[in-house]
Amino acid sequence: MNFPAFLSYTFLTAYTPGPNNLLSMTNASRDGFKRSIPFFFGIFTGFVVVMSACAIFSSLLFDLIPAIKPYMVILGAGYILFLAWTVLRDRPHKGKTGITQGNSFLSGMLLQFVNVKIILYGITAMSSYILPYYHSMTDILLYALLLTVIGTSGCLCWAIFGAVFEKLFQRYRKPVNIIMALLLVYCAVSLFF
Repeated sequence: MNFPAFLSYTFLTAYTPGPNNLLSMTNASRDGFKRSIPFFFGIFTGFVVVMSACAIFSSLLFDLIPAIKPYMVILGAGYILFLAWTVLRDRPHKGKTGITQGNSFLSGMLLQFVNVKIILYGITAMSSYILPYYHSMTDILLYALLLTVIGTSGCLCWAIFGAVFEKLFQRYRKPVNIIMALLLVYCAVSLFF
């Protein structure tokens, strides 16, 4: 396996803007880093499930991608546009815990099942870098865990960034929300190209 290429691909994909990273930053800047931890653990949990599914079913999914991809893209783009609208409206609904509803464990976990970026991240890494060289289920699942750790490390960095600049983001809430919403719209539109 070409480890430098594998690591370049995984880290570049994990740290570039996408729904997980943008929402991690937005939630941490709005609710604080500590209160965004449930969302992060939801992302991690969903990531583990999606990466495991990509690992186990990669060859099957790779053959079916032309049939599945349009539906996943439409579903993912629709959900990302909904998230953009929520960020733009900036009317978070706080639950009993004081945490914004979009900043919950369940919200972070469910995002992974419609996040085309991480599904393609898993399938591409598995089919291009891992499955040609490793065939034991143990090795494949360990790589799925490695993909999860690398992928969610990007979300953690974006959340820390959001928390560090919380006061700046609060001061310029409307322009920041417009920029974040536009970036999410870009993420949704880029799924079709």
